[in-house]
Amino acid sequence: QVQLAESGGGLVQAGGSLRLSCVASGSIDGINFMGWYRQAPGKQRELVAGIFRLGNINYADSVKGRFTISRDNAKNTVYLQMDSLKPEDTAVYYCGSREGFVRWNWGPGTQVTVSS
Repeated sequence: QVQLAESGGGLVQAGGSLRLSCVASGSIDGINFMGWYRQAPGKQRELVAGIFRLGNINYADSVKGRFTISRDNAKNTVYLQMDSLKPEDTAVYYCGSREGFVRWNWGPGTQVTVSS
């Protein structure tokens, strides 16, 4: 079983920055993908940024050039650096990990609020 714990959310003004962290623990050897997802009120959860085991990275078009995903394997941690934040980035941000093709684990989420 994989456990994920997010941190780093908060309230920030538009144009500001936040860095989210996700620490993975437990049986992590089988993880082949980790990603940051977000869900705004009344909307579906969407992928923000993801990083594969071999290092390939993808981003949602809405965050390209503003957000950066990275990882520290020694700390079992994935980060999401969020710059030039916009009010439309307001959401609960979740860290997700995948084992194989269908086994997912999720953290409890962290709230990000961007004021205009």
